[in-house]
Amino acid sequence: MYIALIVVAAILLAFAFIGIEYSLRGIPVARVTAIGDAGGPPCIGEPLFQHTVQLFTGATLHEGNEVRVLVNGDETYPVLWEDLRGARQSITLQTYFCKPGKMADALAEIIIERARAGVRVLFLFDAFGAQDLNDDYLDRLREAGVRVASFRPVHWYSLHKAQHRSHIRVVVVDGCIGYTGGFGIDDNWYGDGHSDDEWRDTNVRFTGPAVAQLQATFAAGWVEATGELITGDVFFPELQPSDGSACLAALFHSAPTIGSTPAARFVALTIAGARERLYITNSYFVPDEDLVDILVHAARRGVDVRVLTAGAKTDVKITRWAGRGRYHQLLKGGVRIYEYQPTMMHAKTLVADGLWTSVGTMNFDNRSMVFNDESNLLVLDRTVGSKMSTLFHADLRSSREVKLEEFEKRGFLAKGAERMALTLSRLL
Repeated sequence: MYIALIVVAAILLAFAFIGIEYSLRGIPVARVTAIGDAGGPPCIGEPLFQHTVQLFTGATLHEGNEVRVLVNGDETYPVLWEDLRGARQSITLQTYFCKPGKMADALAEIIIERARAGVRVLFLFDAFGAQDLNDDYLDRLREAGVRVASFRPVHWYSLHKAQHRSHIRVVVVDGCIGYTGGFGIDDNWYGDGHSDDEWRDTNVRFTGPAVAQLQATFAAGWVEATGELITGDVFFPELQPSDGSACLAALFHSAPTIGSTPAARFVALTIAGARERLYITNSYFVPDEDLVDILVHAARRGVDVRVLTAGAKTDVKITRWAGRGRYHQLLKGGVRIYEYQPTMMHAKTLVADGLWTSVGTMNFDNRSMVFNDESNLLVLDRTVGSKMSTLFHADLRSSREVKLEEFEKRGFLAKGAERMALTLSRLL
């Protein structure tokens, strides 16, 4: 009893110190309009859409990028390890979730060897997401010459930053090869995404101008953690446009702000810009009521809106309950929803009209759109869009569609859990 009272008092004290409104703020984007324009908001295929996204998010798309979509651990880590082993000048790593195990040991072995060979290796981890990394592990890295930094350690005097986490994933090799996506450093990310304890995820490897944008994202986190702003040719070499299947792309670094965030504006513009189909794959799908309305509006104007999210094998049950609390409105409004069955669905992607693709770290929830730093590769290209659309339909074969008639028959306990979880949705 006394412990519970102490916990409640501590929470109230924290809210008083930080500010309740600041701590529970949401997404102030309720609709997308084009006043005086009969055609409505610009559609994905129009030049004005690209221009609008750049203005509203700060993500500038450049030609000359080559993008490779990597599905699950089986496609991601063999290529990633090979690129890291081939580093000659520099390696920058930034990650949210790290946990001791075979993957963490494999990473340590590679970057220790590279650091001893004279490669400049910088490793930045989120203090909350990587709290399971022990001092012995980090000391081994430091002793080999790896520079290690922790992002936003939690202290009583910095509680106003405590919920602003770096959910970013960055790997940049020699300033010219970049990776981002949902991957982390934990054994769950190994495997084929169809077996228990082998999470389903999607990542991207890319070269071209977007790599410098990813490196700048790392630099922004590194300077906050260490006070050192990295520049120069070692980390930012001159990048030539790709000679291969080059495409238009940008690295979108979303950082929290007071008011409407770049992340919320990006999501709203993308939904409003879709004209034919919108496929959303997201592990933690908890839209607020305004985003529900924007999704439903898209479905009612004829867009094939489909959402694929985690099923019963999710790693965060309360988030799934909160998301299911929105299902009735979405299903009734014409949005189709699927839950992935074999294992945890951890991917964070979307593809609109087979042309506009996002792959990265941003979840479809208040935490990612308001509180966290996130990294997504945005690609305007039909080849990549076609691959992502094909991948989405392949995942549907391992998923169960949620039907409105069946969903309405769920029990009292399920409805109660959903309502309770929804009250906490701004913190999830």
